[in-house]
Amino acid sequence: MGRLIVSTQMTVDGLIEVGDWFHQGGEDDTHGSFDQLFAADAMLLGRKTYEGLAAYWPTATDDRGFADRVNSMPKHVASTTLDEPLEWNSTLIKGDLTEAIPDLKQRYRGNLVSYGCGELAYHLVKLGLVDELRFWIHPSVFGGGARPFHGAAPIPLDLVSTTTYRSGVALLCYRPASADNAKEI
Repeated sequence: MGRLIVSTQMTVDGLIEVGDWFHQGGEDDTHGSFDQLFAADAMLLGRKTYEGLAAYWPTATDDRGFADRVNSMPKHVASTTLDEPLEWNSTLIKGDLTEAIPDLKQRYRGNLVSYGCGELAYHLVKLGLVDELRFWIHPSVFGGGARPFHGAAPIPLDLVSTTTYRSGVALLCYRPASADNAKEI
């Protein structure tokens, strides 16, 4: 059975909108992101992330197999505004996420990776469907912009692990805190 991993790149001050601060090609990218992608059997995407990735990846190439992997993976899209058929090896999730996500976890032996940390990620965490959150913290302070979960209600987390890369990127892995362990906010 697969696990649902929410993964997002961000600045030290919490900006999740990709910009000039994003450092590509470091050890974190070469090993960490690569390993994460190849440990996944499918992607789970919200509409905005799906549209952004679908605009870039289908024509992307590289010599490491990253683009081939991204493009060949099944993608499951949670959206109330998109209609099928979807392109780019993608399927629209129909019905309630509390039923659809456990079904997807059962279907795949490897992980489901969900890139981004906006509305969909917030709902998945609140519904108790996320197994792990991975925040890739880049060594930049950028200022204003979108933050994880777009400023929704606080979400208590338990630290699972940390990895620091030579590039200065730090990977912080968390598990949503169980009701028993959650601190009152």
